[in-house]
Amino acid sequence: MAEFRFTKLVKADLARTFDVFSDLRAAPQRIEAIKRLEVLTDGPMRAGTRFRETRMMFNREATEEMEVTDFQPGRSYTVCANSCGTAWACTYRFQPESGGTRVDMEMICRPITFFAKLMTPLSMLMSGPMKKMLEKDLDDLRRHIETSAN
Repeated sequence: MAEFRFTKLVKADLARTFDVFSDLRAAPQRIEAIKRLEVLTDGPMRAGTRFRETRMMFNREATEEMEVTDFQPGRSYTVCANSCGTAWACTYRFQPESGGTRVDMEMICRPITFFAKLMTPLSMLMSGPMKKMLEKDLDDLRRHIETSAN
């Protein structure tokens, strides 16, 4: 099992920060690695929202279908997927702090198939690049919020 945790302080109020982070449709314009994102569920983001994201990973396009499994407006949301025999969940939590918003992100990856469990030692080699990618996504969103008008 792999776990990644990041904390970023965004120089914007909680409502704006949460709105930008949870705006799936605008993600390709805000996160450099995301090339396409198709929301598969009608309506605003909520628990049960499904989407298909295509991004650059390890110099190749990778497409995954994901689902929002928990959504607490203005406070947190969790996105989950199963990919290559691994279940992963990524939770974003938001709270006001120091004139801005503290964003805590936690990603937990758990192998669920025999092959994925067998490959766990090799997958640890990918954890460094994966960590850099996740942190870059957060920095892209922070930079967008801090440099754009409300």
